[in-house]
Amino acid sequence: MSSAHRPLADPRQEDYRILHEPDLRDYVARVPVLAAGLGGERSSWAITEVGDGNLNLVFIVKGARGGIAVKQALPYVRLVGESWPLPLSRAHYEYLALTRQAELAPGLVPAVLHHNDRLALTVMELLEPHIIMRKGLVAGTQYPRFVDDITTFMARTLFFTSDLALSAAEKKEGIAAFAGNHALCKITEDLIFTDPYRIAEQNRWTEPYLDGLAAGLRENLDLHVAISRLKLKFMAGPEALIHGDLHTGSIMVTESQTRVIDPEFAFYGPMGFDVGAVLANLLMAYFASAGHERAPGERKAFEGWVLETVAQVWNEFARKFLDLWRGGAAGDAYPISLFAGEQGAARLEAERHAYMQRLFADTVGFAAAKVIRRIFGLAHNIDFELIEDPRRRATSEARAVRLARAMMLEAAAFPTIADVTGAARRLRDWQPELSG
Repeated sequence: MSSAHRPLADPRQEDYRILHEPDLRDYVARVPVLAAGLGGERSSWAITEVGDGNLNLVFIVKGARGGIAVKQALPYVRLVGESWPLPLSRAHYEYLALTRQAELAPGLVPAVLHHNDRLALTVMELLEPHIIMRKGLVAGTQYPRFVDDITTFMARTLFFTSDLALSAAEKKEGIAAFAGNHALCKITEDLIFTDPYRIAEQNRWTEPYLDGLAAGLRENLDLHVAISRLKLKFMAGPEALIHGDLHTGSIMVTESQTRVIDPEFAFYGPMGFDVGAVLANLLMAYFASAGHERAPGERKAFEGWVLETVAQVWNEFARKFLDLWRGGAAGDAYPISLFAGEQGAARLEAERHAYMQRLFADTVGFAAAKVIRRIFGLAHNIDFELIEDPRRRATSEARAVRLARAMMLEAAAFPTIADVTGAARRLRDWQPELSG
């Protein structure tokens, strides 16, 4: 692991210990609100480690009366191991984000029941029978509540932490509160915006079939300029408090409920990064779908729903965001006193739409970046990874990459979300020339 990927450890790690099952059982028993919620004798509690992510331990604890989810940050990247240390302070920022998101979008994040900064540990309500959305999409499941829930979450958390809703002082205080989460930002800056476009130890892809595409990423200077512009915006655009990792693996769902989890990458960044992440993961689910078919056309209805969902996510997010802005925004940006009268109101409304068009352009670019990193970088998606035949998997991935490259290099060709979904639909059966 290169030194560039080794953030300094948190000095508070000296007071930290990893809680394995016996320690966790004792710890929970000493917190009255948790023990009461579980009910029964602590010896009867069932404890299961279920963490399948890249960074943390996650336990489910069940008792006679109920259950809880316990998340503890590890002092390193779990996916890689102790050779990649990581500050425990990320648990603190996740706790801050969860509590702020709960205020702004009630009912759309898990309830926090307990937090211990020293142990980098957070206890939340157990979400049942929710599943990770990505797993449901691989299975071809449709979620009718998802659009309304995720667009409400994004519109409210982004708008109400932006200069459109906050005074300059409030906004700067918010930026300061999350400024220390730079180690997690560094992961994003490297793994999404840099490593897929150069030779990096942790890069991987479906070999040998995508070897040519991987080489093309490393050689295309136009692409390097485009991704560098996106990286700069990510680093220097503190527009709002963003989740920072809003993919379908960070969303738990049923057909009637949606909960956004795991905001440990939260900081003040560009809004389009969150919106783009949601769209990117839906688009990857769309392109991966063909690889999960057991018979031609059996997932046609699901694929149609996915593309419709892509369009609705942007359209509903934009509508809700604009409604919040029109509803008496009190932030220091665009002061209403500068837009008095009928002409002023019309001019401000035109500017609102121009603002959303710029945000859409950012969203398209960030979505493209997220697709490419999931196919050529360190952490991949089960959408593609669970396609057993490597040639079939590479075909699905190559279709997604072709769209992503176009979205990044030919931004003018995607002025609306319909242009994105139309391009995806045209690439659904495109047969790429694979290497090897």
